[in-house]
Amino acid sequence: MKSINNQDGISKAVGLMKMKRFALGVLGLAVVLFLISIYFKIGWLKAFSEAAMVGGIADWFAIVALFRHPLGLPIPHTALIPNNKDTIGQNLGTFVSDEFLIKEKLEVKIEQFNFAGKAANWLSDKSNANTIACLIIEDVIPGILKTIVDEDVQKFIQVKFEAKLQEINFGEWIAIGLESLSKSEKQEQLISNVLKILTEELQNNRDVIREKVNESTPWYTLGVADKKIADGIFNGLYEFIDEAKHTDSGIRRKINTYVLNFISELNNSPELQQKVNDLVIEFAHKKEVIEYISAIWSQIKDAIATDLEKKDDSKIKNRIISMIQNFGISIKSDPVMLGKINDFVKIDLLGILLKNKQMIGDLIASSVKSWDKEEISNKLELEIGKDLQFIRINGTVVGGFVGLLIYFVEHIIT
Repeated sequence: MKSINNQDGISKAVGLMKMKRFALGVLGLAVVLFLISIYFKIGWLKAFSEAAMVGGIADWFAIVALFRHPLGLPIPHTALIPNNKDTIGQNLGTFVSDEFLIKEKLEVKIEQFNFAGKAANWLSDKSNANTIACLIIEDVIPGILKTIVDEDVQKFIQVKFEAKLQEINFGEWIAIGLESLSKSEKQEQLISNVLKILTEELQNNRDVIREKVNESTPWYTLGVADKKIADGIFNGLYEFIDEAKHTDSGIRRKINTYVLNFISELNNSPELQQKVNDLVIEFAHKKEVIEYISAIWSQIKDAIATDLEKKDDSKIKNRIISMIQNFGISIKSDPVMLGKINDFVKIDLLGILLKNKQMIGDLIASSVKSWDKEEISNKLELEIGKDLQFIRINGTVVGGFVGLLIYFVEHIIT
């Protein structure tokens, strides 16, 4: 018999061998009793043992003949199952399609099964959710990541990013933001902060201003007026910014007016809005921005791979487990959804089964036909052979008692 891989198969094989040995032991006992009856000339025991041996051997022959040739001899009408497996497969397929795939029977079975309830209970169990999550993070996600071409994803992200930028009216958004800012005290604070930064930068770049002035004055001035000009420019700018710091100054009012006018123009001028949008699009086409966007996918991919390596501590895995459990719990507590799922299964599954009943029967038949003769013989013997050994045992015992009955009837009549 071919090796059995699974634990259940091993258990069945061990049970079958034990029953075969037991049946053989009963037949051996009949042989011993036969020898005793001859030696001691016990008539009734001889009749019992002779009939028991005949019954046991006959039933052994009948059972073995189902699965193979007894003693390897090609006796006609033996090895019935392997020699007739194609017919058996066809009859089995026809029997299943004609007797089981009937609308009335299927409707009752599907109704009783309560697929939605069982599925919801199964999914809401953490160990089952963990099993699905393990399958996803160990096989599905890595498989998807391997099949994806990085360049295609990066190009897709870039195209979608640019398309989304084209859809957004940045000018209008900026106008809304500035308008909201102008109606709060934050505008005054923002302008004050900007002026403070300008003052600091002006102080830090005083020498730079002097150098620029020196570079801009004619050579023949010999630098005599450079210091005065530079100081004049510096002091003028400093005083201008210092005055603008006061919220009630004329310069501050002009700045506020300019901001309001800019907001109004940005709100009402499609041309200005388009200029703002063009600036944003132009910025998006810069090499640094394109490289940054292209690197997003690599970062995402690396982050996923790093997280999956954490196994039970993986955030992705734990999130999937939580989602599966919550999905099962939500279905279980929703009678309407349970009913819809069961109705869907009942209608669609029933329709599929009835529509393909002939194909299902043919599939069973073709599957049996594709099996090796020895394989199908071993499969069936493993499943039913243990019970068949009781026929051998019963044949030996019952045969013995029948022989004993005949013996007594014969002596009563004669």
